[in-house]
Amino acid sequence: MSIEKEIIKKIIEEEATNIKDLNRIKREVAKKHKASFPTNTDLLQVYHKNKKRDERVVSLLRTRPVRSLSGVVNISVLTKPFPCPGRCLYCPFQEGVPKSYLQNEPAVMRAVRNSYNPQEQVKTRISSLQKTGHPTDKIELRVIGGTWSFYPKKYQESFIKKCFDACNRRNSKNLAEAQKRNEKAKHRIICLSVETRPDFITKEEIERMRSMGVTMVELGIQSLFDDVLDFNQRGHKVEDTKKATKLLKDTGFKVCHQVMLNLPQSSVKKDVETFRQLFEDSSFRPDFLKIYPCAVLKEAPLYSLWQKGEYRAFTNKELVGIIKKIKREFIPRYVRIQRLFRDIPSQSIIAGSKISNLRENIIKEAEKENWRCKCIRCREVRGEYNPKEKLKIFREDYFASEGKEVFLSIENDSRNKLFAILRLRKVEDSVFSVLKSSGVIREIHTYGQQLLIKNKGAASPQHKGLGKKLIKRAEKIVKDEFKKDRITVISGIGARDYWRKSGYRLKDTYMIKNLKLNKKISQKKEKYYRG
Repeated sequence: MSIEKEIIKKIIEEEATNIKDLNRIKREVAKKHKASFPTNTDLLQVYHKNKKRDERVVSLLRTRPVRSLSGVVNISVLTKPFPCPGRCLYCPFQEGVPKSYLQNEPAVMRAVRNSYNPQEQVKTRISSLQKTGHPTDKIELRVIGGTWSFYPKKYQESFIKKCFDACNRRNSKNLAEAQKRNEKAKHRIICLSVETRPDFITKEEIERMRSMGVTMVELGIQSLFDDVLDFNQRGHKVEDTKKATKLLKDTGFKVCHQVMLNLPQSSVKKDVETFRQLFEDSSFRPDFLKIYPCAVLKEAPLYSLWQKGEYRAFTNKELVGIIKKIKREFIPRYVRIQRLFRDIPSQSIIAGSKISNLRENIIKEAEKENWRCKCIRCREVRGEYNPKEKLKIFREDYFASEGKEVFLSIENDSRNKLFAILRLRKVEDSVFSVLKSSGVIREIHTYGQQLLIKNKGAASPQHKGLGKKLIKRAEKIVKDEFKKDRITVISGIGARDYWRKSGYRLKDTYMIKNLKLNKKISQKKEKYYRG
């Protein structure tokens, strides 16, 4: 028997449940064979050959467990180098990579190894996640590489089709066929996001994004001060951010604002004020945030300003102080802070913060100071699910982008563990007739360890009916309070089958349920829409 098989056998026999037990078993078997420890990845490759799968064993051997502890796995796919409409001072440029990216960034190196082929990038990432013990049934696909809306339309469609082909494990003749296959594929794209600028968001652009299956848009807003945007040559105004955010919300999209701290011409006071306005002014109030500290890179125009002494980067103390103030004072419960640091290797940063584990450091300081950020990511249940814990549905109503939002969440009594959420918007008017006079579900998500689509596990809140409870509550709100007969969902392609089981049908890229009829409509009446 090989050392790997013997270790796995002992794990199963002794019912090992923690890292301490695993390391003890590894030491004992390795000493017996006078051999070095096998890695967890090596053990998983051997274990995956078994016909029976014990989630306890896989969970114990899983590396970087955080990758699937939010209920899905995230896969980023980089577009090929293409001219950018922007001239931002802080943005680096290197030959052979998309603008704003560097050759030594992990995402870029993966893309280069695969010749920027999106299909190969996705296949490689899925394989890597599987080898390290992560389920890949539910995928959040993030398209990165600059201003997506500026890329040629044929390239956009081809790019997205190849991503679906990779998840479907077969090629389709066109995008519509690839999307149809993904509804029941092994790897389902339940969320598809792209990055763009506020000034590129139009009705026509939204139609194109919907035809491709996009459900989330990341807007590079950077600042809420026009003088800062002008000095940094962003090419858009704060008013563009307001208009884009409203147009996206009214068409059901989840909206992420990317904000940059320490920009030239900004200050600690202006950065703090940006986040105050972001949530006090109802014209903004995004669903997600990415907060990036500005970094001086040799490949960016900002470098020459820094050399002349015309730009000063925040100290780590200043930066941490600003982020702590933002998280403590301004962040509401309906927002998820996705990232606090860009994945730029420290050796490339000439000036600016190099603390890649900024989030972890701030969490430790918050614990010492006896406070906790209320954002979704900081409250997710992750691996702390207890099936005996009492759960409640909480509701928060707020006004955003000239519309009423209802944020439903399932949490424990103390509200420090978040299990599931649903975002509902009341839409009176929309650029799409299918959305007019309806309630729109913009997001539904159950957190905790991701499970395979057809599995139920005691260690995760997934597949316990939490999502369905929130859907029923949303339908009741739409019918009884909004006085609407129709509820609409901006569903990811891979989640359409989930909605059909609750009586929804496909129309013009959205899943719709007629609450007046309150019965399932035949799937034969569905029609696929191409923008």
